[in-house]
Amino acid sequence: MKKPLHYINIIAVVIVSILFYNAVSPDKVDVINDNDQTNTHENYKIKALELPKNINLAGERVPLEIPDVKERMDRELLVNTYWQSNGLLLMKRANKYFPIIEPLLKKYGLPDDFKFLALAESGFTDETSTAGAAGMWHFMKKTGREFGLEINNNVDERYHIEKSTKVAAEYLIKSKERFGSWTLAAAAYNAGNYGVAKRLETQQVSNYYDALLPDETERYVFRILALKEIINNPKKYGFLLEEKDLYTLPKTYTVKVDTAISNITSFAKGYGLTYKEFKIYNPWLRENKLNNKSRKLYEIKIPIK
Repeated sequence: MKKPLHYINIIAVVIVSILFYNAVSPDKVDVINDNDQTNTHENYKIKALELPKNINLAGERVPLEIPDVKERMDRELLVNTYWQSNGLLLMKRANKYFPIIEPLLKKYGLPDDFKFLALAESGFTDETSTAGAAGMWHFMKKTGREFGLEINNNVDERYHIEKSTKVAAEYLIKSKERFGSWTLAAAAYNAGNYGVAKRLETQQVSNYYDALLPDETERYVFRILALKEIINNPKKYGFLLEEKDLYTLPKTYTVKVDTAISNITSFAKGYGLTYKEFKIYNPWLRENKLNNKSRKLYEIKIPIK
């Protein structure tokens, strides 16, 4: 007698399931992975990290023997190590902009470690924060203007790398003079000089690591420290980059202009550039014109092709 069709289907499903199980049984998984041409290593593991024995910001030691400090440092090191895509992008961009920032920090008397503050602030992207901070150093309009940057709809020097770095150095050095600490100066860059000073006074402390600060500021210095540690020791944290993987900024020459530019697109074409290419090197020019009613002298960068 013939078996009902549904019994035959059930038997077929069982046989296929057995064959599939045998095909991918544990003793054969390694063979499959050996031939897998993906970017994920087969032995990839999530591990706890050993904190560096000595870590500092601008020569100021981080007291890792304090449990709270140790946990906060561990948090930022873990987040920035295992957020691999972001870590890779930051390393690639750092190679592009650090060569510009480093000599400027030295020139203006700011410790080299503060290049990591700029990286933590903006990620070296041309984006404005939700609070309105802009440029590589994320200045608010009011602060930028107080320190002499030109900021309007036509020109915004917060996006001018050299000028904004000079202002950042001035701001941080003044904060250091006020608080007596580079670490507190970095915290004040995030929370403001007044905000940090008020909390230190209220809590009767004088050290960043002893103060209870806003959540963002609590993490801020440790993020800078984590970026410093990881970027200075990429292989230690599993980041493998070759020279060809890194971003670079083409060399430029300067064109000085003390008149208005009625049409920047046309101006750029005169140097063999598109408007987009021109803006990559001169993001501080915010419109397709330069008003310059005061006949101010501006320096415009033109890439060497």
